[in-house]
Amino acid sequence: MRRALVTGGAGGLGEAICIHLAEQDHHVIVHANRNPEKAETLVAAIRDKGGSAETVCFDVRNHDLCQSKLTALTESSPIQVLVNNAGIHDDAPLAGMSREQWDRVLDVSLNGYFNVTRPLLMSMIRSRWGRIVNISSVSGRLGNRGQSNYAAAKAGLHGATKALALELATRKITVNTVAPGMIGAGMAASIPQSIVDNVVPMKRMGTAHEVAAAVGFLVSDQAAYITGQIIGIDGGMT
Repeated sequence: MRRALVTGGAGGLGEAICIHLAEQDHHVIVHANRNPEKAETLVAAIRDKGGSAETVCFDVRNHDLCQSKLTALTESSPIQVLVNNAGIHDDAPLAGMSREQWDRVLDVSLNGYFNVTRPLLMSMIRSRWGRIVNISSVSGRLGNRGQSNYAAAKAGLHGATKALALELATRKITVNTVAPGMIGAGMAASIPQSIVDNVVPMKRMGTAHEVAAAVGFLVSDQAAYITGQIIGIDGGMT
């Protein structure tokens, strides 16, 4: 049974990904920071359905804490599937954006990617198999008003994805990014239908299940020849 870590696993999109991976017979490590109780509830639900799961709690912005937690998690066996899903937004026009808003969003989405991914690479390399999927956003491809910090963080993930994919291509480790558009979960759940109609060619929001299904395919053996890709799940927006 392969072990899969999902950062931000207690959120709406993260929850769908965790459930899908558990249904694919992964042992799922549900990461949380501010909502450990929600992560525990999710783990209990996965176990009740016959799946295998556990929780881990740490702040992805804390480099040293990430290192120690992930070292402990990989002492007995490697984590071969990593879904970098943790992310936040703190919107404002750039002219009125504070340094704290800028730093906070990049610290979670981009520095958090580094802090979590790097400690897991050697165990993947030694086992000569791995799957890394980064959860980005259509904002990282198209931009969005009031989200310069968020768009910059997600676009940074795109570049990091392509670079790391090249570094690991000979080790049977793939690195890809899924870039959702308007998904009816988490940050975008409250977007009015009138905006969806104007922006999304399919005239509907996507579902968390649709994103989770894409992640599930990318971490499977069937996706062994797909790496370095930015895959939009956005109803035709890009």
